[in-house]
Amino acid sequence: MNNLTTKVLIIEDDPDISELISMLLRSKSFEVSSCADGEAGLTMARNTPPDIIILDWMLPNLSGIEICRRLRRFEETKQTSIIMLTSRDTEEDMIRGLDTGADDYISKPFSPTELIARINAVLRRTKPSSAGEVLTFEDIELNSASHRVSRGENQIHLGPTEYKLLLHLMEHPKHVYSRDQLLDAVWGHDVYVESRTVDVHIRRLRKALNEGDKTNYIRTIRSAGYAIDYE
Repeated sequence: MNNLTTKVLIIEDDPDISELISMLLRSKSFEVSSCADGEAGLTMARNTPPDIIILDWMLPNLSGIEICRRLRRFEETKQTSIIMLTSRDTEEDMIRGLDTGADDYISKPFSPTELIARINAVLRRTKPSSAGEVLTFEDIELNSASHRVSRGENQIHLGPTEYKLLLHLMEHPKHVYSRDQLLDAVWGHDVYVESRTVDVHIRRLRKALNEGDKTNYIRTIRSAGYAIDYE
């Protein structure tokens, strides 16, 4: 399944945000429908189950949390991917959203790049055949089908570990990962590797990506870890 047949339902009562997301997703060849009302959105999801739902928390008639809860109970939608999109950005709210059944949680305001990356990451986890094959962050492009990485017009040659690191970071832009989290994600839970090994591979990744004095997007967050983000 490619993006052209990946169905996205947007349940969002702010017309400007709904239109922005719709235009963005259509530009990436997703099939998009939208709704501004909680009850109507739930009916649409059950009648024509999409592959993924972008769900606002605060909606008229029925809240996003209640919609999420019901979607997980119905046979037609219990496997549907759900990304909750909301201005409620506390850790408690995020945990509540995820515990209710959302696959991911994005706080407003959000960047278009981040939204597309998070959609593709969720689809890769829940419906691998429907995930987009190309990830982008600014001028960095990663094709997960061909394992090719480019920056602008230049092909970037990465070792397998550097490639896995970049893939993981680009699937979750702006998210800060500790060394231990990256070890688990890239090397695996059952492999013992010194945590400082991550630093070595991050240096190699930066060297390959930033050749020619290009902007460095692989950030070091002191005492926290690494992220692909803007300075």
